[in-house]
Amino acid sequence: MEIYPTAPNQPRLDWLSLQQAAALHGVSVDTLRRRIAAGRLPASRFGERLIRVRTEDLERLFRPIPTGEWPLQRRTRRVS
Repeated sequence: MEIYPTAPNQPRLDWLSLQQAAALHGVSVDTLRRRIAAGRLPASRFGERLIRVRTEDLERLFRPIPTGEWPLQRRTRRVS
């Protein structure tokens, strides 16, 4: 008996299509294509037409922006 991390007929979520990634992060497919062309988002081609991106690369690209909850430290100039 084999154990599958997901159901055998379900695609693994390690790799997402550009359409899936765009919907997940609220950006357009063209934005993802520009990031790939600029070298900021690694991608792999599966066959002639399918382009996939890793979820971990997407998370690195679309990292959260700190909000006012974090203590802000301002740089002060020391006068000697």
